[in-house]
Amino acid sequence: MYKSGFVNIVGNPNVGKSTLMNLLVGEKLSIITSKAQTTRHRIMGIVNTDNMQIVYSDTPGVLKPNYKLQENMLNFSESALDDADVLIYMTDVVEKIDKNHFFLKKVEQKSSPILLVINKIDLSNQKELEQKVTEWKALLPQAEIVPLSATNRFNVDYLQKRIEELLPESPPYFEKDAMTDRPARFFVTEIIREKILLYYQKEIPYSVEVVVETFEETEKLIKIRTLIIVERESQKGIIIGDKGNAIKKVGAMARKDIEKFFDKQVFLEMFVKVEKDWRNRDNLLKKFGYKLE
Repeated sequence: MYKSGFVNIVGNPNVGKSTLMNLLVGEKLSIITSKAQTTRHRIMGIVNTDNMQIVYSDTPGVLKPNYKLQENMLNFSESALDDADVLIYMTDVVEKIDKNHFFLKKVEQKSSPILLVINKIDLSNQKELEQKVTEWKALLPQAEIVPLSATNRFNVDYLQKRIEELLPESPPYFEKDAMTDRPARFFVTEIIREKILLYYQKEIPYSVEVVVETFEETEKLIKIRTLIIVERESQKGIIIGDKGNAIKKVGAMARKDIEKFFDKQVFLEMFVKVEKDWRNRDNLLKKFGYKLE
């Protein structure tokens, strides 16, 4: 008997979806920072065993959109509701239970098995946790509730076991050696974007997109030329920094992680380009991979 299916992780921003995805896949595929909107795409990670293929999906945090980029991010999260064989709705002990109720209503209508993961239980006590469980049972009665601490890896093994039990019988969807549906270039852009999120403050990281212009790989070296897209000239100056110091620091941090990801020496070039109001321009959002086909 061979099992295969899509296990999609959805929920509000900053509840730990990307941390959990990376734990379940066993590789760092999703970037992680403490800032909301870190994940912008739907990212798949594939786990293969002799008798099973689990296709995990990390998705953007659910929010009410303020511009077209956020509308497309919400589309990724909603698409994950449609094709889930097992749906993981992730919350934590901190967030309000009725946050983004419009999305919860859609979760409620799903017929596929739902695992409701309450994360960060290390920040709570037994009484508070029991209260949360009672509230969630009333809100999503069909869901199976799994308290968990992703950072401490508590109960992750149990969650994994339940996912495997709930997976339907099916042939594999991807090649047996596939680890993700994304090309190598995508992970370069995500690593650079993670460093930008960590290094710059306020609005800057949210106004930035990263594009790989060239990716040339030889036996010993990968040469990569990238563009950092911003919305305004003033943002370009901040990204570059005094005498280019800021972009040099970000480049050095990113190159280190890219080398680790590909296990190869990397020569990384980074340039900055202004594309006014790119987050609201359909043609650019499509070019950057935010439009669902």
